[in-house]
Amino acid sequence: MKIIVIPVTAFEQNCTLLICEQSNRAAVVDPGGDIELILAAIDEAGVKVEKILVTHGHVDHVGGVADLAKRLNLPIEGPQQGDKFWIDQLPEQASQFGFGESEAFEPDRWLEDGDMVEVGNSKLRVIHAPGHTPGHVVFYDPAGHQAIVGDVLFHGSIGRTDFPGGSHQELLHSIREKLFPLGDDIEFIAGHGPNSTFGDERRHNPFVGDS
Repeated sequence: MKIIVIPVTAFEQNCTLLICEQSNRAAVVDPGGDIELILAAIDEAGVKVEKILVTHGHVDHVGGVADLAKRLNLPIEGPQQGDKFWIDQLPEQASQFGFGESEAFEPDRWLEDGDMVEVGNSKLRVIHAPGHTPGHVVFYDPAGHQAIVGDVLFHGSIGRTDFPGGSHQELLHSIREKLFPLGDDIEFIAGHGPNSTFGDERRHNPFVGDS
């Protein structure tokens, strides 16, 4: 699976375009805003987008979901239902953080741990990874040895847990017990900042590393 990262909004959130190269079908993960920029990337890639995938309900990740879904007539899959309260509050979130107007939405499919989502001929496993938010999910591509982890884990850091519904202990458990066991060679695309691997973070991350 080919992954194109599209940084959006003032938060430099890593919206991603997931492309099944066999079918030329794609999904947009976490369209937080800057919809014209996302549409331009879709056009440049020359792919057919078939759905929107959502890791969690914070405005920098979902601020443009409703708009993009309407423009391209796309279904929305994710996150887990624990983030419903964040999505319901999207207009308030957008106002608080200066995002302009953002419409709340109801996903066509709430996701649970162990679910599979399809992008063209590719299949991604859903991992419920609470801590940053209660309903946060990770999208794992076993064939490509890649994962889209949202704001659970970063290069050298971890997600914030001081927002409503956050839990530091749950976040550490999600990383150490659900993500690291997938393998040191798994490359992950974080919600912000550069890519890394689970192995590098296990060895060097001061928050969740082996030391």
